[in-house]
Amino acid sequence: MLMNSIKLIIVFLIVVAIVGCGADKHPNASKDELVILCGNSFLPPTEALIKEFKKESGINATFTTGGSEDLLPHVKAGKMGDVYITHDPYLEYTKKAKAYSDHVYVGFVAPVLAVQKGNPKSIKSINDLTKNDLKVALSNPEYSTCGELVFKLLEKKKIKNAVLKNVGNRLTKGHSNLGNFLKTKAVDAVIMWNGVANTFKDHLEIVKTPYEYDTEINVSVIGLSYSKHTELVKKFMKFTRENGPRIFSEYGYVK
Repeated sequence: MLMNSIKLIIVFLIVVAIVGCGADKHPNASKDELVILCGNSFLPPTEALIKEFKKESGINATFTTGGSEDLLPHVKAGKMGDVYITHDPYLEYTKKAKAYSDHVYVGFVAPVLAVQKGNPKSIKSINDLTKNDLKVALSNPEYSTCGELVFKLLEKKKIKNAVLKNVGNRLTKGHSNLGNFLKTKAVDAVIMWNGVANTFKDHLEIVKTPYEYDTEINVSVIGLSYSKHTELVKKFMKFTRENGPRIFSEYGYVK
């Protein structure tokens, strides 16, 4: 009886020690696994980056995805993630939060004019979005950096009101909604992020237009200073520096 009690006490102490040692670890992450905080718009190239990294290094990585603005509070709190993949201005926000250790620019996120396959309405430029017979969809500037850029350009061109007549109630929050509008032929044209347009490439065409926006928006892979996996982050950032721009370019993150 005494021996059984002693055994139970020993088991209890071992469990307590294990739990205590793991208390500061990242939730859902093993000691040999990186956690990537990935902005919604960058999921396909992030998956490709993780896959190639694991193939070369043998190191596992997983990801949590969400809007960059939704992931930022985790970065500011310093409680979640080892790497943050996002776009401007979140690199500066990360630095201000003193959560920054390193970064790599891997491409650009840029608005592109996209139309139905075959371009049946012969849309050649953003100015053509004012035509009376068009159905257009855009990102809502209240929720979207892309929407902000587009609205500023439409105002500069003095065609905002004319374009919005063709938009009607089709101001959306998510870029996938814009892709689905074209896929289902519910609209004739949209302006959306380049990388998201690439994921719908079988269902739309991108109309080549000059880059007329006031701001260039970089996509960054950011190493987080509070990570408990410092050496793994260094390896991931080195791999990203060598391969990230190529991978993001393959997924359409170019101007």
